[in-house]
Amino acid sequence: MIKIGLDNIWCEIAEHTRGQKPLVVVSQKVDKLYQPRFEHKFVLKDGEKEKNFKTLEKVLDAASAAKLSRKDVIVAIGGGVAGDIAGFAAATYMRGIDVVQVPTTLLAMVDSSVGGKTAINTRFGKNLVGAFHQPKTVLIDLNFLRTLDERQYKTGLAEVVKYAFIEKNIDAEGDFMGFLWENADKINARDEEILKRIIKICISLKSAVVEQDEKESGLRRILNFGHTYGHAVEKQTNYKYTHGEAVVAGMRYAFSLALEKNLVSASYAQYANDLMDKFNFPTIPALPQDKMQHHMQGDKKAAGGAVTFILPTAYAQVDAFEMK
Repeated sequence: MIKIGLDNIWCEIAEHTRGQKPLVVVSQKVDKLYQPRFEHKFVLKDGEKEKNFKTLEKVLDAASAAKLSRKDVIVAIGGGVAGDIAGFAAATYMRGIDVVQVPTTLLAMVDSSVGGKTAINTRFGKNLVGAFHQPKTVLIDLNFLRTLDERQYKTGLAEVVKYAFIEKNIDAEGDFMGFLWENADKINARDEEILKRIIKICISLKSAVVEQDEKESGLRRILNFGHTYGHAVEKQTNYKYTHGEAVVAGMRYAFSLALEKNLVSASYAQYANDLMDKFNFPTIPALPQDKMQHHMQGDKKAAGGAVTFILPTAYAQVDAFEMK
């Protein structure tokens, strides 16, 4: 169950964990801003580098110290890092307990809190250790977006744009790409009604994919559009860039590759790049291709020496290609 546009998130959390003992895993930034008061709370330092074995162990220790049972729950309050860590801890503690996702960033609202993917990073790459563990519920309070800084807001918009480029693969109604183009100014201004509509559309698109392919054996791979190259950017730059910034670089790379292979027209590739330009995403300088290739070959989707790329093939459509 997913609830969007809540007014009193703390009461909603209490309602959805009634009868359970909650361990709240909250990001440091959110904790300072909102100071959620729960008996059992673990404050997670901010940043992608916190998604590691050491942090996971600390969360599991906190669950043990709180004497959580198999009937209890872990509540994730924060962005994608908090959601991933808390979700993975819930998937492994006592072989699996409930998790409630409370995303506080646009990125987490439209993507990482939905679908059941949880993971941590290793020194070899991003999200290489994890589990599929569906949340008991996802509670989305748009009030969190009012305190979200511009860089984190834009990193969420990157995932929003990603859905527009893949929507026709999911039998989506309407033209999400055209909707983003027409409403770019309102989106940049954080118009609340437009954002609510965008979040609902993105969740609907992702849910439709996950329902058909929960564990990424086929269709769900399209959600990785821009991510193979994007994850390599994150690894190569030691997470200097946000996930969304790296994914934008990955999408631009994918359109360039698709154009080179005559999978799309030059006019569509230009339109796609112009759409991304409307949201003023930062440009990432060229990175050493030999090292980028090395990182991509270590991606969790690579197999047999081949790297899987999700590439555009037509307007709002993508497909998977294996390349050596």
